[in-house]
Amino acid sequence: MRHRSRPFQQLRALALGAAAGPLLLGAGAPPPAPASATVTVTVKGVRNAKGVIRACMTDKARGFPAKCSDHRLVVPAAGTVQLTFPDVPPGRYAIALLHDENGNGKADRALGMMPKEGFGFSRDAKVRMGPPSFDDAAFEVSGTGIAQVIHMRYMF
Repeated sequence: MRHRSRPFQQLRALALGAAAGPLLLGAGAPPPAPASATVTVTVKGVRNAKGVIRACMTDKARGFPAKCSDHRLVVPAAGTVQLTFPDVPPGRYAIALLHDENGNGKADRALGMMPKEGFGFSRDAKVRMGPPSFDDAAFEVSGTGIAQVIHMRYMF
């Protein structure tokens, strides 16, 4: 039987430890996925219980709010409504709401441009001569829960 010298055994143990250390510490492993969050929206000022509240949350600025199609919810209308968007990845989002009083699935307009039904946007973004921009309504979602309060607006 052959005996190795003690210094050689110590050197071998150090080399193995150095090689295995990064694996044990997680080096080379993919980073953990960012934590998703729940976005909770309280909708206030719904004028009646007719129809539904349609909500859409998107991280795409292009086409907002008309082409909002990412996270969608439809709930019965009431004076105050709670909406929950679960498992939302981190990012920058904006929300558009419609009180679809007649349940036809679209925003009805008077004179081809003035909304006849209620609407609202995240951060209660102001409406001037048209809907707000994505930047005006956008908010950040990180690994923690987010709460928004949106007040419905009616033109008629």
